[in-house]
Amino acid sequence: MKVLPFKIPKPELANLVYQVDLEPYFYDKLHQHEDIQLSLIIQGEGTLIAGDAINHYKSGDIIILGSQQPHVFQSDRELADQSHMQSLFFTEDSFGTEFFRLEELTEIQVFFKRALHGFKATSHQEDIRMLFAKIENASKLERLIILLELLKLLSICEYKSLSSFIYEKNFSVTEGERMRDVFDYTMTHFDKDITLESVASVANMTKNAFCKYFKKYTNKTYVVFLNELRIEHACKHLLTSQDITISDVAYKVGFNNISNFNRQFKKVKHKTPLIYKQENSK
Repeated sequence: MKVLPFKIPKPELANLVYQVDLEPYFYDKLHQHEDIQLSLIIQGEGTLIAGDAINHYKSGDIIILGSQQPHVFQSDRELADQSHMQSLFFTEDSFGTEFFRLEELTEIQVFFKRALHGFKATSHQEDIRMLFAKIENASKLERLIILLELLKLLSICEYKSLSSFIYEKNFSVTEGERMRDVFDYTMTHFDKDITLESVASVANMTKNAFCKYFKKYTNKTYVVFLNELRIEHACKHLLTSQDITISDVAYKVGFNNISNFNRQFKKVKHKTPLIYKQENSK
């Protein structure tokens, strides 16, 4: 089942879709789909953009993406030569409009509230991974039972929201392609000098029209998004390159001066680059 930009096709009559991605890198185009996505990252590491936020993912992560939440996995090809992910796709109405509203399933309603923002499970991870391990060889009935067990665990686990913005808009094909092109350009050129004029031209818009457009669909300005993406990459450099200096990291991810880098880093991570490196170094 290939994921197309902003659409996800389903096998005929399938209400619960199981997918395995095993490639050098994950599908790297911005997309959204009606289905809620439950994923286990078995192998791989990189950047996950979900809704209005930029996150880091790594092997072992359990990630939930909400219905219609725009997202893209950008695999870091320097850190892993293989990307492997198991996923379940379903909607709140996959098994009938009233199924998940049954009184017997009241305790899993918490999951659907959390899924609106997307989230990463930070506890009960081993139990969740064990359930994922059973999916591949399970029958359709067994997969439904596993899904319910997963939803129960994901309703009681500790978690970290992926986005602060609940996305309720459904991109048209044209809008989806435009935003995909903008994200592709940004994720490819973030370490270079990107002007609003240059990225607006990618979207085939004037600078002012693009700024309004981007804010409308992401709930933040393009400059804020670009800085957050650069800071996320800076964090990876700080933790994986022991001898690299703070100034080298700043220039490596696209900042023209160290003062602005320190200011933006503290705004995003609420601490200086040096303290972040000291606290997270192994």
